[in-house]
Amino acid sequence: MKIKRLLSVAGAAAVLSAFFPAFAQQSKFEEVMSRGVLSGNVQLDAQMYFKDSAIGSPEVPEQFRSNSFAYLQYTNGKFSLGARFEGYFKPMLGYDARLDGWGVPYYFARFSGDIVDFTAGSFYEQFGSGMVLRAYQDWNLGIDNAITGARAIITPTAGITIKGLVGTQRHFWEHIGLIRGLDLNLAFNEFIKPMRDWGTRITLGGSFVSKYQDAENFRFLEETKNPQTGLTELSLKELNLPKNVASGAVRLGVESHGVSFDGEYVYKANDPSAENGYIYKPGQALLLNLGYSMRGFGFLLQAKSVDNMSFRDDRQEMGNYGFINYMPALTRQHTYSLASMYPYACQSLGEVAFQADFQYKIKRGTVLGGKYGTDLKLNASAAFAPERRNITNPNGGETPAQGTFGYDSRLFHLNPDEIYFVDANFEVQHKFNKHFKMTLMYMFELYNQEVVEGHGDPRVYAHIAVGDFTYMFLKKHAIRLELQYLHTKQAEQDWLMGTLEYTLAPSWFVSVSDQWNVGNNDKSKRYHYYYVSATYVHDATRIQLSYGKVRAGILCAGGVCREVPASNGVMLTMSSSF
Repeated sequence: MKIKRLLSVAGAAAVLSAFFPAFAQQSKFEEVMSRGVLSGNVQLDAQMYFKDSAIGSPEVPEQFRSNSFAYLQYTNGKFSLGARFEGYFKPMLGYDARLDGWGVPYYFARFSGDIVDFTAGSFYEQFGSGMVLRAYQDWNLGIDNAITGARAIITPTAGITIKGLVGTQRHFWEHIGLIRGLDLNLAFNEFIKPMRDWGTRITLGGSFVSKYQDAENFRFLEETKNPQTGLTELSLKELNLPKNVASGAVRLGVESHGVSFDGEYVYKANDPSAENGYIYKPGQALLLNLGYSMRGFGFLLQAKSVDNMSFRDDRQEMGNYGFINYMPALTRQHTYSLASMYPYACQSLGEVAFQADFQYKIKRGTVLGGKYGTDLKLNASAAFAPERRNITNPNGGETPAQGTFGYDSRLFHLNPDEIYFVDANFEVQHKFNKHFKMTLMYMFELYNQEVVEGHGDPRVYAHIAVGDFTYMFLKKHAIRLELQYLHTKQAEQDWLMGTLEYTLAPSWFVSVSDQWNVGNNDKSKRYHYYYVSATYVHDATRIQLSYGKVRAGILCAGGVCREVPASNGVMLTMSSSF
């Protein structure tokens, strides 16, 4: 691993030194800089941890931990190159320990022409909705599955885009497997002249992605019953694992007079892994979206069915890491803390999910609309376990036997008795005058904690109420009060939360908040999770200093989640771009 880390640093340095051969001479350096643009951004997240046995915050030997990066990019016309340094000393709690260390894992040289766009080095990419390929980064979740290799994007004419790539995917400080991909997107209205004036826009696309991972035959012990003696016997089994796994997708999009429809179907060849129990069943998924928008009104209806679509660079990997693809979650991404206390993570091994989202603006000048109008939002989503029939376990039970086809299933056939998640919420936003505005929200939630988190109650019923009030005065001054209440008889019972924030625009933000577990049956465990923070912003620089307690839970973004341990400490965040 150390050798690969040194090679990555050396590779990035070689790219930069090749482009800037005169760094040592100030005059020549300035001459090179004058021909292009140098840009970048830096960020430091650091925390000092204090032991707090009351909330379960552990003693941290290092006490001070930090995550940081510095990204630098030089652009000159159609050419650009860049590199990103990352350092985790040690990784902050809640991030995978395998991130520990430092290096330059991301570096590239790119030519962006009118017809050909070519990248050598590291890059992020997504085909379609991402269900077959999505290489992306989410700093807050500690996820970065950038591909390092070569990518070409060819646009022979307007409306036709061809993408081809090959490379290895980042897996913390290593690169695992080999990924090859090809994507074609056709926007018919752009390259077919008679269709350019149509009111209907049609797009068609297709993708192919394969991964290669070297493999030794997988051996395991299998329990069988001797039909003659009736005794349980152990026998050694061996599986021949595929080194190449292919997947493909087709997608269609149509837009006409405010109505939009798009759908994508994905198929993945058999891919035995630790996550699916080493079964040989192929995977598939179907995503459908139907939307409509007009002045003051819009809606979006979505449906998704997923079966055995975990697609990773390492068949032994579990959790949130090593994914080649991405399964979008059909749930609203809440920003209020109690509304997101029980967030949902997409179940890539199988789920059937639906979502409906409606938005309506009551006109200005009406009784309910007032001077500025009133925004209404209604959202509902649900996810279920797929209906499956175990066909291969000779000993019975729900778990399919390793090395077999596993089970029978069909898209959009769900098990109504096994609900993963339900979220129904209604939100009202109203501005009374130029000084005062208000947001009110009610949310009902059914959360299968046992499935999503691997422990707890399979039926957590929660009711959440939120009130968000902002009063602006003296032009640049504002006070915001946020009140939240969560009621449930399961999990950790009722919670209260309050936040008071003062803003002196455009530079200063100060806030005080507290989460209180008021409903815990054990009164000695009704803890206060108070939090104080101050933020300073100047141009593109942001500095935030905070102190407080964070409860253990789940942090999600876009249906991808990570566990956050309880902590008590001082946190510093600094970011800047130029």
